Amino acid sequence: MQALDLSGVKVGVVIPCYKVERHIESVIRGIPEEISALIVVVDASPDGTRAAVEKLADPRVTLIVHERNGGVGSAMRTGFREALRQQLDIVVKMDGDDQMDPAHLARLLAPLVEGHADVTKCNRYSSLSSLKQMPVIRIIGNAGLTFLVKLASGYWNNFDPANGYVALRTSVIERLELERLPRRYFFESGLLIALGIQRAVVLDVAAPARYGDERSSLSIPRTLLGFPPRLLLGFVRRVFWRYFVHDFSAVSLYLLLGIPLIAFGVGYALYWMARNRAAGEVAPAGDVMLAAMPIILGVQLLLQAAALDIQGVPRRPLSPPLRRRPIEGSTRPGPRTQLQ
Repeated sequence: MQALDLSGVKVGVVIPCYKVERHIESVIRGIPEEISALIVVVDASPDGTRAAVEKLADPRVTLIVHERNGGVGSAMRTGFREALRQQLDIVVKMDGDDQMDPAHLARLLAPLVEGHADVTKCNRYSSLSSLKQMPVIRIIGNAGLTFLVKLASGYWNNFDPANGYVALRTSVIERLELERLPRRYFFESGLLIALGIQRAVVLDVAAPARYGDERSSLSIPRTLLGFPPRLLLGFVRRVFWRYFVHDFSAVSLYLLLGIPLIAFGVGYALYWMARNRAAGEVAPAGDVMLAAMPIILGVQLLLQAAALDIQGVPRRPLSPPLRRRPIEGSTRPGPRTQLQ
């Protein structure tokens, strides 16, 4: 890891694990000694992942075993709770498949340590060389998701919303309703939506992924068909909490005026189309204008609301400045195992 002063800062890594027996040893050994806690959540993996972790006997590891598989989101919820229990300052999510290079940890942690952000997230789209390393199937799936996740979360400045290599201040995790975070593959998108409701500052960090011989678990049909309804629901939740509960701004007014105007115009046009078709008549110019003008005005108001929403990306961190703790002794307890 590049030079970064973490003295007095408690940083932990949560590693959700499922069928990663071949990779988990490399992942844990690759995490630098400056990281004080490793929370490994084995999500009812049927292979030897648990035994591989226990064999390492790394004193930093807290091993938590789910007896029933709940998905990556369920494992992360467990890991977040343990991170809060251990009173960590920063939590990093790293998958157990060894695709997230620990060499990027310093750049991921620096904005959080320096107080410039609440959350940092790796961006695999940072350069053409990074894209060339990414399997085509992932490029297709991520491209289809990117715009919808931006719309749902409000983070228009982030370019790789599906990336799971993310670091968070625990003071922000405390604000989230962990039980409402998605359990499975929608976790990363659902987490961004929850952060968007809280108005946390999320920064991208350029960091390419690395891919080995493992097969991608990304299903394009499941992504393109299953995610949009959930993203639409997330968008509605974010708009409601952001513009009608936490605040009331020009965007709120534009939405309250624009949506009814469009609904009236469309409804009036459909009414006259049905009536005139039955009577075999052509709609008068006045009725055409009465339908068209509300639609035009409503669309203009919604476009202005969208422009203000894009400009309103959170820029002031919610997290207080980090208070570095006195450095404790170097003696660490042995690894602990919990069953859930």
